[in-house]
Amino acid sequence: MKCLIIEDEKIAAQRLKELLLEYDSETEIVEVIQSVRKSVEFFNKGTQSIDLIFMDIQLSDGLSFEIFEQSMVSSPIIFTTAYDEYALRAFKVNSIDYLLKPIDFGELSQAINKFKESNSTQQYSAKVFDTVLKTLTNNYKEKFVVKVGEHIKVFHTDEVQCFFSLQKATFLQTPAGRDYAINYSLDQVEELLDPKRFFRINRKYIVAFSSIKDIISYSNSRLLLKLNCNANDDLIISRERVSLFKEWLEK
Repeated sequence: MKCLIIEDEKIAAQRLKELLLEYDSETEIVEVIQSVRKSVEFFNKGTQSIDLIFMDIQLSDGLSFEIFEQSMVSSPIIFTTAYDEYALRAFKVNSIDYLLKPIDFGELSQAINKFKESNSTQQYSAKVFDTVLKTLTNNYKEKFVVKVGEHIKVFHTDEVQCFFSLQKATFLQTPAGRDYAINYSLDQVEELLDPKRFFRINRKYIVAFSSIKDIISYSNSRLLLKLNCNANDDLIISRERVSLFKEWLEK
């Protein structure tokens, strides 16, 4: 059996190779590929005959689903993933084979046996993953927990008008203008939030769409934001982000 491994974590790739050889010592690992770009190059050459592909979902340069937008993959695939059970429902609904990391030998054996018994020739296109991709990418953070003295408060993102950084700390600000420190960097917060609802206007601020009261033309092709409640500073959208901001408003 000729297998291709698409996995960006060296330890995980080595572990999978060992398990495949344990399953069948005559298994041939054709190649180990670590990125979407290299995978696309491999498939577009079309020179190798592959019996089974093991494909990690999160690669070093993006989601492996992007491969199917640029290449035709004719070999059967078993996806490997560290996503939680909630996200994996989308795989089950769409009859997509997967193994949950860390990969167990018994589960790997079952997956390969299932592939052999069914003699699967299923091919995936980019459209197959639309529902899956939405599920995987929409698990945005909805709540932030903050400590206030001896008390714990929980804020839903609907209760936040902006996030900002000040003196190496990060804060959320409520519509009442009250600030609360949170244990995240602003870069981390940006990754956790739904980009349809929040926008990074500059290095210091992320604002909620629902909190914007007014947008005013400002000097040097910049924009000045007014929120429902006055924040600590003038909220200036940097010139390089103005066009992105306008696009965001229309989404």
